[in-house]
Amino acid sequence: MKKTVLKGYARLIARTGAAVQKGQPVIIVAGLEQPEFIELLAAECYRAGASEVEVDWRHQPLTRLAVRYKSAKKLGEVKAWEEEKQRWQTEALPARIVVLSEDPDGLAGIDQAKYAAGMQARYQKLRPYIDARENREQWCIAAVPGEKWAKKVFPELPKGRAVERLWEAILSCSRALEGDPLENWRLHDLDIKARAEALNAMGLTALEYRDPNGTELRVGLIPEALFLGGAERCPVNGVEYNPNIPSEELFVTPRAGDAEGVVHATRPLAVQGVLIEDFWLRFEGGRVVELHAEKNEDALRTLVGMDEGAAMLGECALVPYESPIRESGILFYNTLFDENAACHLALGRGYSSNIRDYEKYSLDELRAMGVNDSMVHEDFMIGSAELDITGLTASGERLPIFRSGGWAF
Repeated sequence: MKKTVLKGYARLIARTGAAVQKGQPVIIVAGLEQPEFIELLAAECYRAGASEVEVDWRHQPLTRLAVRYKSAKKLGEVKAWEEEKQRWQTEALPARIVVLSEDPDGLAGIDQAKYAAGMQARYQKLRPYIDARENREQWCIAAVPGEKWAKKVFPELPKGRAVERLWEAILSCSRALEGDPLENWRLHDLDIKARAEALNAMGLTALEYRDPNGTELRVGLIPEALFLGGAERCPVNGVEYNPNIPSEELFVTPRAGDAEGVVHATRPLAVQGVLIEDFWLRFEGGRVVELHAEKNEDALRTLVGMDEGAAMLGECALVPYESPIRESGILFYNTLFDENAACHLALGRGYSSNIRDYEKYSLDELRAMGVNDSMVHEDFMIGSAELDITGLTASGERLPIFRSGGWAF
């Protein structure tokens, strides 16, 4: 891939994604697959004015070894230096960039229960810092190819060509392959904001999903919730940033405990290095009460059982079936991309930033409104060419939102 194109992508992530400000520290979380790109990204962060750039390297094989050889107690430990780092992040509010590249099957076969127990223990110790930073920091999730990920997506290609092909797909979906990536995103954001404004004017109280594949689901919405998409504004400094590159979605926070019916996933779900395939969930009283998966059902059960909120919904996202990512014809086996190819729901933590004037409320008040609380947030895809979505209003109106997989207004 041409270095000029990669520099443009790095600049997009630093300036439009995380929106790094002059004098602001930056933390980049990345795997070892593309160190040259991480160097380009760090350079762009410095050019944007970063006071310092720290890279937190991750490596899936080391995670596998840790789960295999460490005790569950050791997996759940938080060292004093880790807690001090979390304390610093909460005070300094660095821009945070996560660069994905991991193998979708990289943690297949590990002891899921042991791994989950470790994560649960760590989360409880780190939660005060995570909660304290909510809606107070700029962050961005983007991706670069890893060899094993590329071979999963393009198994018929030689390793080098598969990586190059995945680079092309990532850059194209991120609007960074041609033209000026920053200008491309500015125009894209205007389109998303116009659609969000129209949805928010409808005064929706619930969404009904129907699909011939068996999906029949009603999800209640929080009255104060807004549909959002594209750039978000950090209330601490007023900076606009884009949490996901790419992004095609308009999303809203549902009311925790208000979902009834069955929903069938239309794409595999890659979670914690395991690929869950051909699954459905049944909700009753807002919670998952029954589920099935043709492959890795144990991983799905582990996900839903992570904590009280993991069995409830935290997000409803609308993405038309004619999304550029879906039209690419590529199944990425990566939620960042596959969620932007289809309508999706999320199990777990809800977004308090979707609540109108959310900065006026405490976290406890937002939870009382119905914003779900959980250590997890996992999107799963439900969109298809036959999906219909109807919006319900307080006055009893039924408004067409999606018909046959596309916008109906």
